[in-house]
Amino acid sequence: MTQMADNVPTFKCVMVGDGGTGKTTFIKQHMTGEFEKKYVATMGVEVHPLIFYTNRGAIRFNVWDTCGQEDFNSLRDNYYSLGDCAIIMFDVTSRTTYKHVTNWERNLRRICDNIPIVLCGNKVDMKDRKISEREVKFQNHSNQQYYEISAKLNHKVKKPFLWLARALIGDLQLKLVAMPALKPPKIQMNKGRKFQTEHEVQAVQESNLTDDGDLNP
Repeated sequence: MTQMADNVPTFKCVMVGDGGTGKTTFIKQHMTGEFEKKYVATMGVEVHPLIFYTNRGAIRFNVWDTCGQEDFNSLRDNYYSLGDCAIIMFDVTSRTTYKHVTNWERNLRRICDNIPIVLCGNKVDMKDRKISEREVKFQNHSNQQYYEISAKLNHKVKKPFLWLARALIGDLQLKLVAMPALKPPKIQMNKGRKFQTEHEVQAVQESNLTDDGDLNP
């Protein structure tokens, strides 16, 4: 963890997984305002600062995206170096991407052994899924935290970061109190309708946060 000039605790989150599993779409679902990113040319990665607001203050994840370099044998060691946590993503409609999860974890553990890792099965909105939730749970020999998500539909995409934040801060009661502001809508609503919509969204978010849906307590 590092402490930035704005006093927000900041963690390096390494995101890995085969190409086409939806990592970049997943990151974009968390963008705040203009999608801020920094390209690290020497390593061929993009670093996306994502801020989440919790009942213990703001937390920033600097998410390192592989930008298409999804070969686990080609990523440099300093891509993983000093990582505080990681997300491994696979596609539930592709058995090959699931088989490669073990390789991704092996490479992560080789450099940063004891970091918390979340496994995400993406594209659960697709009908032709090949990997079932039961299969992942049964074969999860490393006892990783697992979430089934849909980056496309914004389904449960905040849960991996909430779990990582709890693990890193050491507080199982930590909660998200507000999501980062998204880009202003192209269509402006009147104030009355806007207030009603915001109230409904807040009610839904609070309801979702009470149901973590963790497979591993």
